[in-house]
Amino acid sequence: MEGVGVKVWQVDGGLTSESPASPGLGQACGTPQGSNFPPKTPAGLHPPPAACAMAGSALRVAGRQLSQHSGAGARFLLRQMFEPKSCTYTYLLGDRESREAILIDPVLETAPRDAQLVKELGLRLLYAVNTHCHADHITGSGLLRSLLPGCQSVISRLSGAQADIHIEDGQSIHFGRFALETRASPGHTPGCVTFVLSDHSMAFTGDALLIRGCGRTDFQQGCAKTLYHSVHEKIFTLPGDCLIYPAHDYHGLTVSTVEEERTLNPRLTLSCEEFIKVMDNLNLPKPEQIDVAVPANLRCGVQTPPS
Repeated sequence: MEGVGVKVWQVDGGLTSESPASPGLGQACGTPQGSNFPPKTPAGLHPPPAACAMAGSALRVAGRQLSQHSGAGARFLLRQMFEPKSCTYTYLLGDRESREAILIDPVLETAPRDAQLVKELGLRLLYAVNTHCHADHITGSGLLRSLLPGCQSVISRLSGAQADIHIEDGQSIHFGRFALETRASPGHTPGCVTFVLSDHSMAFTGDALLIRGCGRTDFQQGCAKTLYHSVHEKIFTLPGDCLIYPAHDYHGLTVSTVEEERTLNPRLTLSCEEFIKVMDNLNLPKPEQIDVAVPANLRCGVQTPPS
């Protein structure tokens, strides 16, 4: 399936290339932060162009199934899309029968692409959901509310951002017969959440847990100790074969598993004390877009941002 300007593929449940093993890898620029709804870079800079090109190339050559849940004729639909400037992944999840869908972590510049894909697939977008208040890009949730009337913006109440719906730890987002459980996973920012499919087969971890890395903790009220416990208690307690879909990747990787990250993540296999030392000594420059992105993201869940 091809969206507007950017190809969108289904890819398999495995990693697409070898992943680096340095404790300094995978530093997201974003921010860290659940029953039914009421009626829920390399850290700091835009990643190097070569890194984003690598990730984009990996997506373009991976024309396979995203997971066992997305086979031909399966009821569950999942698409992973890529925004190259901030190396952000946006996820479209849908119920093929009811046609209800949600988007996770949309980006302003690629919101028209996402809206076009939703229309092409004959879906009805219920929610544009953010895992946290991002610092490296402006969210597309505000624009999507205009492009797809009926769509509501969703973010954690602890993010401090405006939205149509604020979610809490333990609440669920429903679309058709499927649901995402909200797990608070603060540390990168106080409002970070991880969304877990109800059968625990996959988790969308935002910037809390990346593939062989994690989000930085030196701005937006981040806390290394809090992030360490969030990942170990809210994500690493999921089944080992649970697929991990992060908000960013800078090395051409698309998906991991809980077991891989429990055993291979160079930062999160450290003790808590060692992890804190690593995170406190990254000495990273601040994200390039933080002064624009954060103020915009605090309000554009309910306002249409300028084009």
